Amino acid sequence: MTREANGRVAVITGASRGLGAGLAAHFAAQGVHLGLCARHQPAAVRTKLTAHDADRGASTEALRATVDVTDRGALDDFVAEVLGRFGRIDLWVNNAGLLGPIGPLAGLDPAEVARTIEVNVVGVLHASAAFAAHVRSRRGPGVLVNISSGASKAAVEQLTRVVALEEAPHGLVAYAVSPGIVDTDMQAAARAADEADFPQVERFRRFAVEHAFNSPAWVGSHILALAFGGERPQTVSVRVPDQPGTAHTG
Repeated sequence: MTREANGRVAVITGASRGLGAGLAAHFAAQGVHLGLCARHQPAAVRTKLTAHDADRGASTEALRATVDVTDRGALDDFVAEVLGRFGRIDLWVNNAGLLGPIGPLAGLDPAEVARTIEVNVVGVLHASAAFAAHVRSRRGPGVLVNISSGASKAAVEQLTRVVALEEAPHGLVAYAVSPGIVDTDMQAAARAADEADFPQVERFRRFAVEHAFNSPAWVGSHILALAFGGERPQTVSVRVPDQPGTAHTG
């Protein structure tokens, strides 16, 4: 159990499956109370809490809700629900995202592109603002983690830099975290793409053959260390290292 995380409160968006669901399970096993949201209500968190961890005081509660991150009002209502249950939020992880259409920009459906940007960038903006408003309203620090994927990396990283600068005087620390390659539905969709539309598809298929993935627990442990471990990197952009025992190539 990560002692510093026990009893903290974390929000995870996009928590109904994939990395978000995995982060929720790992955080819960460390005694973190959770506010979980997604377009479809997240399932109950299943943890592998050992008797030893329970003896050390690890316990968790989770509030689950259906929230569209592109709706700022819905996010504000969710924040209010989490505060009503737990009183504060210490860590906010913006994980919700779409893979979006795969292929050269010239041939893409403009509506699909707009929807992807709305969720992957505007959704992160709204959720970051909602959390920043909470941190400004209370005493004590807060940590914002924006998951940075290939689908929106540059935009999310720049947004995170802006938030970090604006909110530092109010105690909020912000990071854009690249989790590495995690085997999610998005990865499966990328592997299924046509090479004509996605020239790097074979590289992603090799990841699956070699099982060269970071596990959600591995990513979660690094996020908790980043948030509550005491030592903070001096850069906004952080990459989770490759998990030992995996064969990352290319």
